[in-house]
Amino acid sequence: MNRPFLVLKCGGSTMEQLPDSFFAAIADLQQSGQPLAIVHGGGPAINALLSLLQIPARFVDGLRVTCEQTMQVVEMVLGGSINKQLVRRIHQAGGRAWGVSGVDGALLTARRTEKPLGLVGEIEQVDTAVIRAILQGGYVPVIAPLAVSRDGGICYNVNADIAAGAIAAALQAEKLLMITDVPGILGTDEDGGKTLLRETSPDQIKAMIAAGDIYGGMIPKVKAALDALKQGVKEVVICQGTAETLRDACAGKQTGTSVKGVVVA
Repeated sequence: MNRPFLVLKCGGSTMEQLPDSFFAAIADLQQSGQPLAIVHGGGPAINALLSLLQIPARFVDGLRVTCEQTMQVVEMVLGGSINKQLVRRIHQAGGRAWGVSGVDGALLTARRTEKPLGLVGEIEQVDTAVIRAILQGGYVPVIAPLAVSRDGGICYNVNADIAAGAIAAALQAEKLLMITDVPGILGTDEDGGKTLLRETSPDQIKAMIAAGDIYGGMIPKVKAALDALKQGVKEVVICQGTAETLRDACAGKQTGTSVKGVVVA
C-alpha cells in the first residue's frame, strides 16, 4: 500500500443512480492495487423511514437535527441497509468490500456539537487502524458516518461529507472525491447563467458562500473540502458518479470541480 490513498464519498441522494460501471471501476482500481476507502451518506433512505414512522425530519444549514428517535433510524439505515447495499454492489462488480461504521473499533470518536442539532457529533479523532486492517485483508472499506463518544456511551450522527474529509486527512489521502448528483460547483457566468467551475480555491469558495451562490446541502460539502485541504489533503474533487469520472480523476484528468489551495483560518 505504497500508492497514495484515494477516498470516495458517495452521497445518499446519488447511490440509487450509480451505474454498475461505476462499481466495476472501483473493482478495477482495487485489483490494480489502488488503496481506496468509501464513505457514504444515506439521507433519502433515512427520510423515507422517518416518514414511515411519522418522525419529522428537520435540518439546520443543510445538517440533520438528530433527536434520540431519529438517531435510532440513522443508525439502522447508515450502519445497516445502505452500508450493506454498497458492499453487495462492489461484490457484484467483482470487487471485495467490507462494511463498517465509525463506531466499529472506535474508528471515529466525536463530541456532541454545540450547534442546536441534537445527537450530531464533531469528530475529535480518526483511528485508521481499522481501515488499514481491512485494506491489508484485501477489501475496500465501506464506512458509515457514525461516531462514538470517547467513553463509548453515545452514538453520534456525523455529516458524511465532514466524516469523509476527516478520514481522508487522517489517511493522508492525495485526493478526496465527493460523488454527488450535480456535476460540481456551479458559478455565475457573464450573462447571469450557471456554469460549472472546473477549478476553484478556498478564497473563492468563501466568497461564494457569503454571496449566497453556494447554499443548502452544498455548504457542508465545500466546508468539508476546505477542512480536508487544511489538514493536508492535496485535492478535493466534487463530481458526479460515473465510471469515466472516477477513472479520469484517478488518472489526474480534469473532471467535476477541483478544489485546491491553502486554507487561511
